[in-house]
Amino acid sequence: MSKPGSPRHLDTLLREAVELQQNGASAEAETVYREILALRPRHFDALQLLGALALQTGRYEEGVTMLKKALEIDPRQAAVHSNLAFALNALGRHDAALAAANRALTLKSGFVDALNNQGTALARLHRPDDALASFDKALAAQPGFAEAWNNRSCVLRDLGRPQEAVASCDQALALRPNYAEAWSNRGNALSDLNRPLEAQASYERALAAASGLADAWNNLGLTYVDLNRHADALACYERALALAPDSPETHWNRALCLLQTGELTAGFAEYEWRWQRPRIAPSLRQFDAPLWLGDTPLAGKTVLLHAEQGLGDTLQFCRYAGLVSAQGARVVLEVQPELTRLLSGLEGVDELVTAGDPLPAFDCHSPLLSLPLALRTTIDTIPARTPYLRAQRDASARFHARIEAALAGSPPAVKVGLVWAGGLRPHVPELRKNDARRSLSFERFAPIVEVPGVQFFSLQKGESAERQLNAMRERHEASRRVIDWTGELTDFADTAALVDNLDLVISVDTSTAHLAGAMNKPVWILNRLDTCWRWMLEREDSPWYPSARLFRQPALGDWDSVIESVTQALRSLVDARAG
Repeated sequence: MSKPGSPRHLDTLLREAVELQQNGASAEAETVYREILALRPRHFDALQLLGALALQTGRYEEGVTMLKKALEIDPRQAAVHSNLAFALNALGRHDAALAAANRALTLKSGFVDALNNQGTALARLHRPDDALASFDKALAAQPGFAEAWNNRSCVLRDLGRPQEAVASCDQALALRPNYAEAWSNRGNALSDLNRPLEAQASYERALAAASGLADAWNNLGLTYVDLNRHADALACYERALALAPDSPETHWNRALCLLQTGELTAGFAEYEWRWQRPRIAPSLRQFDAPLWLGDTPLAGKTVLLHAEQGLGDTLQFCRYAGLVSAQGARVVLEVQPELTRLLSGLEGVDELVTAGDPLPAFDCHSPLLSLPLALRTTIDTIPARTPYLRAQRDASARFHARIEAALAGSPPAVKVGLVWAGGLRPHVPELRKNDARRSLSFERFAPIVEVPGVQFFSLQKGESAERQLNAMRERHEASRRVIDWTGELTDFADTAALVDNLDLVISVDTSTAHLAGAMNKPVWILNRLDTCWRWMLEREDSPWYPSARLFRQPALGDWDSVIESVTQALRSLVDARAG
């Protein structure tokens, strides 16, 4: 019999532990590893194997501790550095994970596990091209590496290549037919391709393989939204949250679905989870003054209201400044530079600050999109009195004179502004997908532009818009009559001055639609089926903007029906004006 603690005894225990672990007796194996470490705390193999076992059971912090202790003893082990990279990725510490994977690859060039972990870290650090190169290197060396095929699919989605992402998932599934994560990622890529029924089938395959996969329940919920099945979507989010109660993404998706269905109280409460989402968390403002969510009186206090997210969000929610002021507060409003001139006379604002400029002293603060929660907004209490934004008189008068001159001698016409695309944010995959779904090309507006008795004005800014308009003018006679002064619109005060002189704005879901609604200008909004939450479901009007009319897709991606409906409505408007 070997003496306890002797090398031979420890070797016997180590073989026993490894055999137990290989046979699935993880708890028993862990007991033996700990017995070894009690006898020799710096036993390298026991530390690194116990660390690997902790990773297998999801105890990543413990695994990191064990693996680091092992590397203190022998830092030359590439496999341990790679395992450490895996654990650090799982904990969201991607810079450290990348460093660990790089050390593994320095020690062992071409090490496929380390390449896979390196790719995962690079993807999470928003370096998709580099991540793809890592996965491709791993797969060139080991084509049967299912995890790398699956991870590669996620990067291809980030790069806007969903069809290739589907193919990459299919490679993973050919190797491992019941690979739940690959089925779920395949569903994500199919969703990017606007193929919701196929996406649904993939998520269901994922859940058949692993019913406890919270991401698949969450993603299935998103696809039910695409299928206009919001009750089913909410049920999926509940299943996901039962499995992962602190998932910011699921809480966020649930918030959007609740708001879409008009459940504003519950929806805005869930909406506060936005600050824990990786995409939004970096924009969380840190102030010494406390956050105000309606829980304390404001009388006699100075409150900072600050813009967040997009320009349309600011245009929609700046209306709350007056309600905050009515509670006895002195209101400081911080907004994006493009909106400073327009919002300079907003009711309830005592001091307007351009984002980036120094802030005055304040007692508490609130992001604009937290105000509906703070003020207990319901469908019936939405502050919908418009206009709450107005064009500057001098600027409006200048556009009035210019339009009169441009139309002199022409028959009376309905003056209509056009916006056919939202802003492009290609660096953010989630927003890129929304931008693609809400936007059209100017060419798709051709039937609208052909309606007689209308003078159209482009409100679509940017070089792409100018190129599209010029290209259409070369081959489409009606487009030649569209007036484009957008090159002279330096901010939203200029845009408001032009909009003030129009009879109607026809727009996709973008900031100009909010501007028109806030000015109480008639605005027709071309709306995708998977609508932004603020337009809710089914209704043709908006409780946020009394002057808005919504034209909704009857099915995902069906813009032809929307264009036809808008065209007919515009013809009817022209006829009514002429009559």
